Amino acid sequence: MLDSIWLVIALPVAGVLLNGLLGRHLGRAFVSVVGVGVVGAAFALGAWAMTDLAALPEAQRTFTLPLWDWITVGNLQVPLTLRADALSLWMVLVVSGVGFLIHLYSVGYMQHEDARMFARFFAYLNLFVASMLLLVLADNYLLLYVGWELVGACSYLLIGFWFHKRDEAQAPVTLMDGTQVTLPPNLNPADSGKKAFIVNRIGDFGFALGVFLIWSTFGTLNFDAVFAAAPQAPATVLSAITLLLFMGAVGKSAQLPLAVWLPDAMAGPTPVSALIHAATMVTAGVYMVARSHVLYELAPGSALVVALVGGVTALYAAAIALVQVDLKRILAYSTISQLGYMFVAVGVGAYAAGLFHLTTHAFFKALLFLAAGSVMHALHDVIDIRRMGGLWRKMPLTGLTFLVGALALAGFPLTSGFFSKDEILLKAFQFSPGLWVLGLATALLTAFYTFRALFVAFAGQPRDWPLYEKAHESPGIMTLPLVVLAMAALLGGLLGLPAVLGVPNWTADWLAPVFDTHGLEAKHGVSAATEWLLLGVSAAVALAGIALAYWFYVSRVDIPARLAVALRPAFVFLANKCYLDDLYDAVLVRSGRQLAQLLAQGLDKAAIDGIIDGTARLLARGGAWLTQFEDGHIPHYALGMFVGALLLVVYLVVR
Repeated sequence: MLDSIWLVIALPVAGVLLNGLLGRHLGRAFVSVVGVGVVGAAFALGAWAMTDLAALPEAQRTFTLPLWDWITVGNLQVPLTLRADALSLWMVLVVSGVGFLIHLYSVGYMQHEDARMFARFFAYLNLFVASMLLLVLADNYLLLYVGWELVGACSYLLIGFWFHKRDEAQAPVTLMDGTQVTLPPNLNPADSGKKAFIVNRIGDFGFALGVFLIWSTFGTLNFDAVFAAAPQAPATVLSAITLLLFMGAVGKSAQLPLAVWLPDAMAGPTPVSALIHAATMVTAGVYMVARSHVLYELAPGSALVVALVGGVTALYAAAIALVQVDLKRILAYSTISQLGYMFVAVGVGAYAAGLFHLTTHAFFKALLFLAAGSVMHALHDVIDIRRMGGLWRKMPLTGLTFLVGALALAGFPLTSGFFSKDEILLKAFQFSPGLWVLGLATALLTAFYTFRALFVAFAGQPRDWPLYEKAHESPGIMTLPLVVLAMAALLGGLLGLPAVLGVPNWTADWLAPVFDTHGLEAKHGVSAATEWLLLGVSAAVALAGIALAYWFYVSRVDIPARLAVALRPAFVFLANKCYLDDLYDAVLVRSGRQLAQLLAQGLDKAAIDGIIDGTARLLARGGAWLTQFEDGHIPHYALGMFVGALLLVVYLVVR
């Protein structure tokens, strides 16, 4: 099967062509079967390839498949080669497996769309998955960059899928307790898509420069050749390469200071949010750093930057999520925060731990987003948790699966999120106790805001009775993926149990050939007693966050309102997303617009247009002056010829 690994990409591409060209004519059933089927087949082929790779000796678990010579210009030779190793096939299963469930869910979620839009949506989804699969199967930095840019373009198409919708002010709503809630305006999908695309261009510019620097330094873009030559490269060059590559990861994976696009990406359909946040695009940055681990290990300063940016971003996003009222935005900020955890892991050299959390996060975050979409489906697109309450009784299956996802995200003991997050905290503690404290504080906030959303939306009494009366459970085609993902969120921790339990860590063992090949992975150890203590602290923090959320939003529901008044400056600061968007708007957007207007009115209109228009006017006036001599009178023409001949004679005489 390894010889046919190209089919993993070709199948979703075939889905793009079939649904894009024929889908609107052949109907929803055709689009659904093709759109879902090609991704499911890609998953099956990826699993088959993984079994073939596992049958090989560990030292031989890297398979490359040259397809054709792609670019040959002078010394630049870039073949189109796919790479199937432990890391790439792991990512193939995550992307295609979670992507398959999201595609299946989308069949029910997008039923209200007309045939043309339905076919277009699945064509875009298939293209998104194909682009991410190309990214993870690439064998060189240029092909990886192509996949990198394609997922960015697909995100623009999918976030702005409902491009016809515009900003709409929502009327205030009076809740059952008499409270009047002012609702924020609906997000503009077209503007949100542009924002995601433009912000990612900033990071991608750095990534492109990093690729150029790799070529100019090593004369090749092939992973193995670059990694083999890297120890001989100057440390400053390696630092520059790794920081430029990480600049691309900061944009693609929504880390500070380029995290502002991801919350607004919620304007797209909910399956898009799940696909972006769980299986594609935002995980690309983590994958890229893990794939380039040799370079980062040779540039420890850059690796430290990766870890610090991840840690600060994790805490920043978790703090903002505390005060959000849009259910999808809460989950969006949790994605930014959890990606920060992953960057902490790969920054301190715990690559397997970072990939393990990437996997478990794909399970429970896809589950949470799809459950949020189920709530929206039941409440006619209402997503403000202040208007919810008591949904357990109306949507028991959605509520139960959301609870499972919330437990995993909060790091509740024995869930998948507990084991993957604990491993990252352990590695952070081994690297720096300060980084561990940062991660622990983030874990406390994560448990609190996750269960705040759960308790406000599903527990208690209905706050908006007419809305509550409309609520209903989603159809089976939408709840089946929720059940499967809930099982994965519960049992996914078995893929990477802590070493202190004395059982194999399947994730670390499987990925060992990739990260141990060069003997550079950082290895630190702690005593078993210390590891048990850290495990207990991690569990206690998760339980404390859940208990605090229960006290605030179930037992003493008056406390949050009083705290919001007492801590109003902090509340307003967080509610306005730390004013990062406002800062960019003031410093970059408005000043850029003013500069553009100045150049348009000054340089362009006054100078450039003035010169061009002035020259044209001068030529027109000159032509008008000359036309007075072209009056049709022969004597005037004869006089002109005589004067001309006379001037010629004078010139010849006096020269």
